[in-house]
Amino acid sequence: MRIDHIALWTTDLERCKRFYVDYFGATAGEGYVNPAKGFASCFLSLGDGARIEAMTTSTQSPVVAEPGAQRMGWTHLAISVGSDAEVDALTQRLKADGYPLLDGPRRTGDGYYESVVLDPDGNRIEITS
Repeated sequence: MRIDHIALWTTDLERCKRFYVDYFGATAGEGYVNPAKGFASCFLSLGDGARIEAMTTSTQSPVVAEPGAQRMGWTHLAISVGSDAEVDALTQRLKADGYPLLDGPRRTGDGYYESVVLDPDGNRIEITS
């Protein structure tokens, strides 16, 4: 067994796609649109086969949480970039481009080297080595 993908709601599908493509090297698949349901999505594939399904809707009202909110249920997505130096470089790039840095880079008590940033929709992203 393996996790095939995770899904997230976004208010701006193109902005979300650009973020994961530009900063994490995701490959954007062809978009899917269902006008009858007011739904559109796009799969974003990461290097190891993991995928993110970015979704938008015009017929539902997903609950909007405070950016970076710690909430019950899924709370963050961790993406490994391969090395401490890559964590540092990507963290600085995101910070310079105006994305909120919530923590790090730092070595955690359980041995991870990580930083925590927010994506354009306020989701917590852990960047790990």
